[in-house]
Amino acid sequence: MGRGQALWPGAARRLLLSALPAVTAVTVAACGNSVDQAAGSGTGATTPKPPAPEEACVSGVGHWARALLDGAEPYGDYQSMGLSNRQYDILREVVAAAREAARDQGTRRARELMGRQVREACEKEYADGGPREGAWR
Repeated sequence: MGRGQALWPGAARRLLLSALPAVTAVTVAACGNSVDQAAGSGTGATTPKPPAPEEACVSGVGHWARALLDGAEPYGDYQSMGLSNRQYDILREVVAAAREAARDQGTRRARELMGRQVREACEKEYADGGPREGAWR
């Protein structure tokens, strides 16, 4: 065996070539006909709808509230967290109340309070379907 030659020159090539159809099949199956579906061409599949504004608020604020209660450090500003200014205000209010509840009643009760407050604040904020103040609120 000379320098630079594979240990089993034919084995690696055969393995690669035998795996190629399987990899291709899995890739095609995973992608499906997503291009056709996105274009709306007759498969009967619907494109996913974006979440309602209050659900997006609950999801984003809830994620960061749990992370901050668990001791994570936020990075950047509210926009890099994917939140609006008002959502960030909700986050700060909820986390402050949850931290106080955690000291007094324990983490489990704090998480329950936090979840309830996030949902209530987001539903109130988006009751009319959109932010109440300013284009970016």
